Amino acid sequence: MKRVLVRRVRVKKPVARFTKGRKKNGSKVLSNTIVEKFNPSMLALGDISTPCQEREAIAAVFDLTGFTKFCNQVDSYLAIPRFLNDFLEWFFTSIRKELTEENYQKHTSFWAELPVLVKFLGDGLLLIWNARNMTEAQICRIVTALYNICHRYRHEFYSEISMVVNKPPTVLRCGVARGKVFTVGDSKDYVGHCINNASRLSQLGSLSFCFPHRGFQVRDHMPDEYSRIFIPKYLSVRGVGDNELVWVVKDEFERLPEKSKGLFRNIK
Repeated sequence: MKRVLVRRVRVKKPVARFTKGRKKNGSKVLSNTIVEKFNPSMLALGDISTPCQEREAIAAVFDLTGFTKFCNQVDSYLAIPRFLNDFLEWFFTSIRKELTEENYQKHTSFWAELPVLVKFLGDGLLLIWNARNMTEAQICRIVTALYNICHRYRHEFYSEISMVVNKPPTVLRCGVARGKVFTVGDSKDYVGHCINNASRLSQLGSLSFCFPHRGFQVRDHMPDEYSRIFIPKYLSVRGVGDNELVWVVKDEFERLPEKSKGLFRNIK
């Protein structure tokens, strides 16, 4: 009788090599220090349990029309930093210039305070002014300053930046509103209805500038050369009302298609 010898070969299992601090599936093993750092302090708001303070304010939301399309172009990573650097430098310089004037001694001075908050929104900017000590004339003048910036973006800055980056955002839109805001934390940020209102008024399609009649005494305190630029219309504003009186740029409104004009109603 023949014997059959069976040789058993023990196969060595390969030793898994893991990067220090990582699990087998590649996820990182978090230390307590990393976990503890992920908390509301990352928002840099200060003590968010601090009671809110109410302030009268002017809120302006600027929106770069076409910024998403600009970011989606080929090799946009080369253009985005250059555009934002040039745009933000131009924007802050424009705000300073609009708020300064020469007095009788040929010295420059601010006719209104600088914004208490400027916040980058990804495709635009939020600005908030403390309007507590402003006169009605100054408040209307803030509106004209913001309009000038939108106008100069289209007619001056856009032509310059087009020679630097490819297909930059074509229009800088702005919505303005006046009302109460409430501080968050150590006044590092603000919330309030007028901020939401300004944001919605900055999203009116082909119209680059809009502000409500409420809070802005255009006929009484805005210089004639600017008051002639705007025309009052009734408009449904989400979260505000179905029959809100707003001011839009007259020339832009007249160029709208009839279908778009149908969203607005004339004053009877």
